[in-house]
Amino acid sequence: MTWAATVLTIFPEMFPGPLGLSLAGKALAEGRWALATLDIRTFATGKHRSVDDTPAGGGAGMVMRADIAAAAIDAARASVPADTPTIYLSPRGKPLTQARVRELAGGPGIILLCGRFEGVDQRVLDARNVAEVSIGDFVLSGGELAAQVLIDACVRLLPGVAGNEVSLAEESFASGLLEYPHYTRPKEWEGRAIPDVLLSGDHEKIAKWRREQAEKITKERRPDLWERLKRR
Repeated sequence: MTWAATVLTIFPEMFPGPLGLSLAGKALAEGRWALATLDIRTFATGKHRSVDDTPAGGGAGMVMRADIAAAAIDAARASVPADTPTIYLSPRGKPLTQARVRELAGGPGIILLCGRFEGVDQRVLDARNVAEVSIGDFVLSGGELAAQVLIDACVRLLPGVAGNEVSLAEESFASGLLEYPHYTRPKEWEGRAIPDVLLSGDHEKIAKWRREQAEKITKERRPDLWERLKRR
């Protein structure tokens, strides 16, 4: 079964966007994964095809209507395996982690609801058991870019997509640590030399150096990850 991403959006023209390039684009062309977009406005009933309304209780902005979002979700679910998760990209969602990405990449695919305006009516998220996921502590104009980030993170883990499968096991977060520094030719650049250990040919010493560097960087930049790793 081909891993598939279904994106619910009012801007379907934003896809595939960057997902049509590089590794993800090549894999898409080869049929290693599939991408479908569903225009939420298709499910609007008014002549202006409006998908939002003013927030209950007052306040600025507009809110995506539950009935319209639900119709889009139901249509998407009708064409995918029943165990395909539905995710709403939201700053208030659970932070996206590499572990979650691996879990999603190991399933049949994902349905992604891209919000706009002030958000989506909470009732549809509850009624349709939609998980909320955040890609970071910041706010975007809509969920489309976040959806592309999540899809790219999953696609690169699919079998046959990455050129070097070993590199996936050594990159940041795979072991709970941030990745060690990388170097390549020239041997010296602007007075800065490649560390001697990397040119020694001693694989045991190189592995030890890389581990030490990964631990040092993680301690300095992500003490939260380091504390979590120590508790394992």
